[in-house]
Amino acid sequence: MHQKTSEQHIGHLVDDIDGFQVIECQSCGFKHVHPLPTEDELEKIYRHEYYTLDKPLFFQETEDDKAWWNMVYSDRYETLEHFLPETSRRILDVGSGPGHFVNYGRRHGWTALGIEPSSQACEHARGLGVEVVENFFNQETANTLGKFDAIHANAVLEHIPNPREMLSLCREALVPGGILCVVVPNDYNPFQETLRSYEGYRPWWVAPPHHLNYFNFETLGNLLASVGFDVVLKETTFPIDMFLLMGDNYVESPELGRACHKKRMRLDTQLSKAGNNQAKRDFYRALASVGMGREVVLFAKKL
Repeated sequence: MHQKTSEQHIGHLVDDIDGFQVIECQSCGFKHVHPLPTEDELEKIYRHEYYTLDKPLFFQETEDDKAWWNMVYSDRYETLEHFLPETSRRILDVGSGPGHFVNYGRRHGWTALGIEPSSQACEHARGLGVEVVENFFNQETANTLGKFDAIHANAVLEHIPNPREMLSLCREALVPGGILCVVVPNDYNPFQETLRSYEGYRPWWVAPPHHLNYFNFETLGNLLASVGFDVVLKETTFPIDMFLLMGDNYVESPELGRACHKKRMRLDTQLSKAGNNQAKRDFYRALASVGMGREVVLFAKKL
């Protein structure tokens, strides 16, 4: 049983892995798994299993990396403040996870609310003292939440069966001129493709049923434009796939992956501590301008 959709998903077959096909979908305008899981299957994963079975170390590692994450959050809130009037400080974090982004905003003068389907993540967030709605962000829940000056959706769109619908809901929930910050993996990028075609790596970034959609700067930008957003800033995060090209095969070793992650955190942190945070951000914006970097980070204004 698969999700019914009004759109016909057809396109070039990109990958066929563990019974899941990835297609370059003509009607959607981006790569995604086909056929898509049902709503019931996804509900089971994200309400009950994701942080216990699939990401059991996530809460602890996020806590260990808190100083780095706060730097990431600081950059994002600073950008939102740059594009919004001084009085516009109401934000919704869609897929708020353990609640750290909401907590950062709350401690820095924002009225911040999270919405998150995982009961474990919501419990953690409430332990921080933040307000979080335990549910999926859909038309029904969006209607109860009111309007926001900004919406943040980090690592959400790759997981859901209809990202266009989600972005339309975000647009509806924003005030006129409101800003959306959306972050997804930058998949099938040149580093990954090189590792695959030249070094024989399997496409480790293809991870159904958790990752259903595979975006790049162009396809996510086009999707945002199609639902009434204007992209005002493109940024990325450290191109961690570079470590693989330099010989550190963290795909086969979680410990090595953690070590590589610590190196990229150190690079970001040292630049920031030395007063060169803007240089760091300029570097990542330059990478984004040529479609490189591990994640697509887009800030978009509601038209």
